Amino acid sequence: MTDGTITTAAEGSDTLTRLEQEGEIAADYLEGLLDIADLDGDIDMDVEADRAAVSIISESGRDLQKLVGRDGEVLEALQELTRLAVHRETGDRSRLMLDIAGFRAKKREVLAALGAKAADEVKSSGEPVKLEPMTPFERKVVHDAIAAAGLRSESEGEEPQRFVVVLPA
Repeated sequence: MTDGTITTAAEGSDTLTRLEQEGEIAADYLEGLLDIADLDGDIDMDVEADRAAVSIISESGRDLQKLVGRDGEVLEALQELTRLAVHRETGDRSRLMLDIAGFRAKKREVLAALGAKAADEVKSSGEPVKLEPMTPFERKVVHDAIAAAGLRSESEGEEPQRFVVVLPA
């Protein structure tokens, strides 16, 4: 084993440990929030795509819908607050992803299908396709779906009206 291999393995282990720590800090913060709001929910932590992923799940997801809000607006705000709580504890900026009651997982499926449909349209017409404005999370999912279809895409515009443009190969 060379020094480079050892260093890479150690860096990977350090990154995993750091992301697990972010998840634990986020879970503690969210547990406190659930207690204050008197809502029932279990917290699941994972590491996905080099970022901590925390989910709040419940047998009856109806209570948690309050934490999702209309079109995920409350979820987005809670994610930012949770990232700030992690930042306060670690001093590092967090890219943590929060999901509540499976909202993001369902949204990811819908957006992947939208990206695939737009890619098919561009392949058949040869013309770029502009999609509706999206959040950064939504754009990322669509960009990934476009790349999986073998095309490229770009984000254009200014927040909150930033959107994805699907381009011919």
